[in-house]
Amino acid sequence: MKYIIGLGNPGIEYESTRHNAGKIVLGLLKELYSSKKVTYIEQDTFMNHSGNAVKKLITSKKKAAGLVVIYDDLDLPVGKIKISFNKSSGGHKGVESIIKQVKTLEFIRIRIGIGKGKNPQKHIMENFKPEEMKILKKLSKKIAEALEIIVEEGWEKAASLYSNLEV
Repeated sequence: MKYIIGLGNPGIEYESTRHNAGKIVLGLLKELYSSKKVTYIEQDTFMNHSGNAVKKLITSKKKAAGLVVIYDDLDLPVGKIKISFNKSSGGHKGVESIIKQVKTLEFIRIRIGIGKGKNPQKHIMENFKPEEMKILKKLSKKIAEALEIIVEEGWEKAASLYSNLEV
């Protein structure tokens, strides 16, 4: 079983922000990919408390290995993704919260590029531009393909085919 969460903040004021890239993609994935082997986790907490959204489902290291966390990454350009496993949070507060709650680094990450902008703190809270949202929708189709490979063949194969992919 794979547990998929897209990180973001609740509330209409955050709905289309770059920091909500994970949550936006999760919504699109639910339309693009369904499987009995996947449980989508709806997050109703703020980003810095993302671990609270997974702690009831992810109760062991084995279950954590099936967790897929989708989130924004300032260090990647818009339209690019990276898939990894067993990495640090890289300073991402939502991922830090999950690590703290599940007590392991051993889970899958799908990082979505949002670019840096001149002021990174301001940039993450800005809405995606319409052309960027189109890119995110195209990217979601590729993430759905990668997710199917993660479920059926493992994260390593998905990472080899889809990491550094840019649309």
